[in-house]
Amino acid sequence: MADDLDHVARIQEQWRRERPDVDISPQAVFGRLHRLADRTRGELEVEFRRRGLGEGEFDVMAALRRAGPPYELAPGELARHTMVTTGAATKRIDRLVAAGLVTRRVSDDDARGRVIGLTPAGKRVIDEAFTAHMANEHRLLQPLSEKERRDLERLLTKWLAAFED
Repeated sequence: MADDLDHVARIQEQWRRERPDVDISPQAVFGRLHRLADRTRGELEVEFRRRGLGEGEFDVMAALRRAGPPYELAPGELARHTMVTTGAATKRIDRLVAAGLVTRRVSDDDARGRVIGLTPAGKRVIDEAFTAHMANEHRLLQPLSEKERRDLERLLTKWLAAFED
């Protein structure tokens, strides 16, 4: 029977034997989420790396692209759209400026402010990377039926809402 169990179920079986007094049922969810995140993270980054990007750089460029023409945001807005600190965003932006994928210029509205924007090369790279990224995500979801995907999305949305404002 143990051969039919996945890694998490084997661990749970051991805990049930050693600590039958503890309800280990949450481990069935969290253990699998953790393992799935570890396995998919590397798979998701493949398309970024092919274009010389890390996940962080992709995130910055995607936020700029989603902003619409002229594909520009102030550093503070960019940090909010990427859910990182302004310091972390600055490091990502510096790497993208050096690669010629984004520009940093003085704001037209405030000479003290800066604006980050996609270059034409940056727009090409993010469009290619995003298209490949979506194809990759579709590939990773193939083990699930359409109904299972919708059910999982609904459940994750509900669960996440309990933690977000």
